Amino acid sequence: MATIPGSVKEVDRKTPASGGRSADADVLSPVAALVRRHDRDRFQTALFAPVHRREALFALYAFNYEIARVREGVTEPMLGQIRLQWWRENIATAFAGGPVRHHPVVEAISAAIRDLSLPREHFDCLIDAREEDLEDTQPATLAALEDYAEATSARLIYLVLDVLNVRDPTAGGAAHHIGIAYALAGLLRAMPFHARTGRCFIPSDLAQRTELAEEDYRALRTTSAVRAATAEIAAAASRHLVRARVRSRKTPRSAVPALLPAVIARRWLTRLSRAGNDPFNPALAEADPSQAWRLAVAALFNRF
Repeated sequence: MATIPGSVKEVDRKTPASGGRSADADVLSPVAALVRRHDRDRFQTALFAPVHRREALFALYAFNYEIARVREGVTEPMLGQIRLQWWRENIATAFAGGPVRHHPVVEAISAAIRDLSLPREHFDCLIDAREEDLEDTQPATLAALEDYAEATSARLIYLVLDVLNVRDPTAGGAAHHIGIAYALAGLLRAMPFHARTGRCFIPSDLAQRTELAEEDYRALRTTSAVRAATAEIAAAASRHLVRARVRSRKTPRSAVPALLPAVIARRWLTRLSRAGNDPFNPALAEADPSQAWRLAVAALFNRF
């Protein structure tokens, strides 16, 4: 079977992290290995970026993983705040040109910041948004949930565009919508996990309007209210994907590796719809075996 140029299969024989090496786990850099292990989606999208930019992307994604997991890794909010402050200080040091702490992700993200002159505001926003996670508050409205999605996901894509040296406003607009859509789809995908831990991202006004019972949600019971709330969030994600797609013809090809999460979000939302908008359907937890090929085709044809 022929290999699509630029596909994961082909790129895996080349270099995801540094020149001339394969993508086997034993030759990946620490940050690339971390992303491959914990963030399969973004690892795959990074493989479509130019070789000399992939290590910076892995550093970004590893940094994002580290701050995103803070809430689940602490027993009380104060400990989470201390951990996030630790990251704030390391990011500030990287921008100030100070000595870099001996930590694989800190070293990698500091190098990316200094080598590529990345903007600080997005890093600060990402960390601030993860501090809000520690408060464990349910979003009041869908708009508030979309703001959270922009802060935790779109901001990361803005940084990816900076790594790829894309300064195109059309690409930036697409990144805004794709970031929100990918985050909303991700929150729905993670709903079983969040329900088990007692966390709810369904906006309180939407929960009230659909008469969502907290005990049903926590017990992972698929009720009409759960389906209705899920469908409304999924519809919002789909609207953002449509808004992004209309920009695709005017978006430079160099931006596509940053925007490929749209392909992942769109496919998962399709699977959710076929499952009757049941976020607790076990089949949705299974990885999409054709995802790598979907990304390859999208990259080949400059579509997202």
